[in-house]
Amino acid sequence: MEYAIIGLLVLVVVLLIVLIFKKPNNNEVNEKLHRTEINVIKEINDFRNDFSSDINRDFNNLNDRIERKLNLINQKVNEKLEDGFDKTNKTFTEVMNRLARIDEAQKKIDGLGNEIVSLEGILTDKKSRGIFGEVNLYHILSSIFGEKNDKIYQTQYTLSNDTIADAIVFGPEPLGTICIDSKFPLENYRRLVEKGLTNSEKEARSKAFEADVKKHIDAIASKYIIAGETSDQAIMFLPAEAIFAEINAYHTSLIKYAASKKVWLTSPTTLMSLLTIIQSVLMGLERDKYTSVIHEELNKLGIEFSRYRDRWDKLSRSIQTVSNDVENIHKTTEKITKRFDSISNVKIENEENLIDMDEE
Repeated sequence: MEYAIIGLLVLVVVLLIVLIFKKPNNNEVNEKLHRTEINVIKEINDFRNDFSSDINRDFNNLNDRIERKLNLINQKVNEKLEDGFDKTNKTFTEVMNRLARIDEAQKKIDGLGNEIVSLEGILTDKKSRGIFGEVNLYHILSSIFGEKNDKIYQTQYTLSNDTIADAIVFGPEPLGTICIDSKFPLENYRRLVEKGLTNSEKEARSKAFEADVKKHIDAIASKYIIAGETSDQAIMFLPAEAIFAEINAYHTSLIKYAASKKVWLTSPTTLMSLLTIIQSVLMGLERDKYTSVIHEELNKLGIEFSRYRDRWDKLSRSIQTVSNDVENIHKTTEKITKRFDSISNVKIENEENLIDMDEE
């Protein structure tokens, strides 16, 4: 293509030079120039046609290539869009599922919030708080000993001094019968754990909390420890682990005071541990009781087995005697049988001899 353009340019330049220097009166030169001009015009037309054909072919090839490239790009774009749509759809579905879970969790949180508000309202009232502690205590007793196991524990048990214990456990000796009473000193505990208290306020509220707990300890020691009827100790049940932890961490004097009054402070966790130990001891005693019964029965069985052995020995000797007698009878039977056989043979021989004599 480039060489054709250069050749055309050269012809144009030559034509221009001839036209510039031609003489008007020279016919031959004019004729040659005319022919040359015609040839140049023809070559220019041929070049234009070839150039146009080449341009069209190149353009068509380029157009085909561009179309293929565009189709390939379009295919890739569609694949990417479909892949992206699938991923977006999955992401959207997951987001919707998570939103549904969040909505469900929010409903549960709202319900829990309402329950907490309701529980807070219950714990505000002293009577309701006492019932709450008793219900927790009964639940622990039933989970350890079973429902309505009157042989091991009873609830709302009336003592000889007309006081009613929340629960009483009939423990093994030397523990004996031990009373359990639920106490929930919540007001002074809440005041004690409030934030932003000064040292003097915290000290004053700490003393009020200790006084409240000591009052409960004294009440339990005076009502639920009765000589000759109950154990010399009782259990104070605190239905809140936080209050029990507060006492053990920062009010060790209360632990010592309760020990001096033979009152043991427990939380739900520690009470379950204590009752589990009592249950294990009771089960051990029950096993020991049945062990003595089994031992006694084994002794009786041993006596009966001795009698059985003596009687078997007698029976064995009797069987041996009978066996000997049977053997002797068997021998006698064999002898008698042989005797009968010999007698029978003699008779047959005699008959044969008589026949022989008749024939002679």
